[in-house]
Amino acid sequence: MTSQTSNSVDRRRCLQAGGIALAASTMGTPLLENAALPAQDRTSSGWIDAHSHIWTRDVKKFPLAKGQTVADLDPPSFTSEELIQTAIAENVQRVVLIQHHIYHGWDNTYLIHAAERYPGKFKVVGMVDDTEPNPAETMRRLQKRHVSAFRITAWIRGSDKWLDGPGMDAMWKCGADTNQAMCCLIDPRDLSAVDRMCQKHPDTPVVIDHFARIGVDGQIRQADVKQLCALARHQHVYVKVSAYYALGKKQPPYLDLVPMIQQVYEAYGPQRLMWASDSPYQLVDQHTYRASIHLIRDGIDFLSSADRDWLLRKTAEKVYFYKS
Repeated sequence: MTSQTSNSVDRRRCLQAGGIALAASTMGTPLLENAALPAQDRTSSGWIDAHSHIWTRDVKKFPLAKGQTVADLDPPSFTSEELIQTAIAENVQRVVLIQHHIYHGWDNTYLIHAAERYPGKFKVVGMVDDTEPNPAETMRRLQKRHVSAFRITAWIRGSDKWLDGPGMDAMWKCGADTNQAMCCLIDPRDLSAVDRMCQKHPDTPVVIDHFARIGVDGQIRQADVKQLCALARHQHVYVKVSAYYALGKKQPPYLDLVPMIQQVYEAYGPQRLMWASDSPYQLVDQHTYRASIHLIRDGIDFLSSADRDWLLRKTAEKVYFYKS
């Protein structure tokens, strides 16, 4: 891991001051790795969480990257079963699982295992090393195993190189063909590079995670919001309304984020926005899963009932739960 990557990992793990120090009991969910779960309603009536991470302490079956051990897991456990128990309390019946490069690198096995263990419950946003041979071939193969999109980020190779190279170009071309979105974990400074790729690959679906992390330093700058909204001219760009714990004042009920949400809503429309929790990080300290979904489900007066249906289900359903 390069020094730049190490710094990026530190930023990801310390989005809140003081970092993440969370035991499973803090979440209000027991360790359920081998526990029986209640039957799940997999109809379209429940909501969809468009972004959550999971990991397990069973590192013999699912090894951690870079020689890490269970002592490095923070929080120490957040399995697929713990996620399900957290989500169903708010009628969230399906979840999009996001590959966590910190713990599992390019190995998507644990997320795929969860999707196969609970049919219809999960879709996977995987990761592929675009510097390896034939990343598009890997994308097509993984699509058959519930991987409906791919996370890409400037944090691994740096903002000046992350979208360069034939492998990345091949991934964007493949995404246009397979409908697998490029899901961008980026900072505001990276939006212009995404804009250029959208111009080059206008048919590739693209998702901007966490408002491009606008406000992660506590300041929501209008120049950044305008740049994010400008991407709406590309008809296949979507935005995740998510990670409230990390943005702005970083305090529930997160009302300071409403003006930014409204601007993004006016630029993209509800059909291209999706709510997501970014668990388990949304479950730390004073932050809760309920507080996250409450803002969209109950807390914003300019959203109609139809708008909420798009943000809480239909957009994520379109982008991730499509039939391949």
